[in-house]
Amino acid sequence: MKLNFNEKGLIPAIIQDYKTGKVLTLCYMNEDALNRSLAEGKICVFRRSKNKVMLKGEVSGNIQAVREVFVDCCNNSVLFKVEQKTAACHDGYFTCYFRKIDKDGNEKIAEKRVFNPKDVYKAE
Repeated sequence: MKLNFNEKGLIPAIIQDYKTGKVLTLCYMNEDALNRSLAEGKICVFRRSKNKVMLKGEVSGNIQAVREVFVDCCNNSVLFKVEQKTAACHDGYFTCYFRKIDKDGNEKIAEKRVFNPKDVYKAE
């Protein structure tokens, strides 16, 4: 299959909980991260801030086990349905989309934290 990686060699990857259907996060993968995710059955991402491929949950232990993989109709993005261990968000929430914006533009926290990030992420 021919996927359309962008000019930086990246493709968006949507990560979704396979049980609940909740979107957990949007990340980017290069070819190496995609191939490792498929081969190892665990999500690997290209961390743009560190310019390297990392296993999702490498620091926190919140691994995402791949259950199903889909590609959009134009080969421009990938959707992974995963089994999420604990939380997807480094801020301690099950999903990175924990903030809700109402019609007036006001933001509120829409779910409870499942862990305290200070307990997981030490000074890096």
